[in-house]
Amino acid sequence: MKKKITSLCFWTILIAFTIYFALDTFVIEKTYSSSGMTINTAMFETQEDAAEESTETSSSIVSNDEPENAAEDISITLDTYRVSDTTVYVADITLSSVQYLKTAFANDSYGRNITEKTSTIAKANDAILAINGDFYGAQESGYVIRNGIAYRDRANSKDVLCIYTDGSMAIIDASEKSVEELIEDGVWQAFCFGPALIEDSEISVSVNTEVGKAMASNPRTAIGIIDNNHFVFVVSDGRTNESEGLSLYELAEFMQSLGVTTAYNLDGGGSSTMYYNGEVVNNPTSNGRTISEREVSDIVYIG
Repeated sequence: MKKKITSLCFWTILIAFTIYFALDTFVIEKTYSSSGMTINTAMFETQEDAAEESTETSSSIVSNDEPENAAEDISITLDTYRVSDTTVYVADITLSSVQYLKTAFANDSYGRNITEKTSTIAKANDAILAINGDFYGAQESGYVIRNGIAYRDRANSKDVLCIYTDGSMAIIDASEKSVEELIEDGVWQAFCFGPALIEDSEISVSVNTEVGKAMASNPRTAIGIIDNNHFVFVVSDGRTNESEGLSLYELAEFMQSLGVTTAYNLDGGGSSTMYYNGEVVNNPTSNGRTISEREVSDIVYIG
């Protein structure tokens, strides 16, 4: 009898712990604070002074459906392509300052298991254009710098995408730079998902490169740069009869054809979403049967 009670207690505790662990990992919302490290905003002021001395001028938003509140310092052109039996959406973006390239958290909160749809976060932040980010909330490590504020300083083994205050972009090895150093270098945004797709205008993934155990063809989200403050947001459909999806190599090949010098893979699959002018323009899906947005931790947006 004593053995049965002991066994019952053991299994009860084990099951209770397993349930708690699962809830704590995937369900219970936890809000964290930032590290307190922020970039020196004087970096932007220096660049703005240099821009005023330049003879170049910024252009207004260019699109088929120009929003009423179009900023004079933002240019966006949205196009669609067919690549490998897949519809791909490309937003070509030119900015007068990288300050217009922003990020936002679900529920305006940094933490774990805090998620909202890309379109919901975009609307809450008056975004003109938005894509899903790197779903930082699904990871325990990996640098998180958003809008010049460092939130997570624990590195992981993944490449880090850095967007700097001068409008440039680079992919670095996290083992070579601390968050403090990135902030000192003027990193405006930092993402940890990957992998790097294009570096120095050359494809940096192989035909067999994948994200974890993902299938070869998937919905994808990526960001690239053509020149300082000239970016492209790319989202592909996938997992449907109309769109097969892209492998990472196919995505890299396509982005190379756009003329990008650096490109980086963000969270894909059911997360892949592009929002523009108040609407979701692609067909987000997790299972290929239902077209609906997956809730995510964060977005990258223009506004």
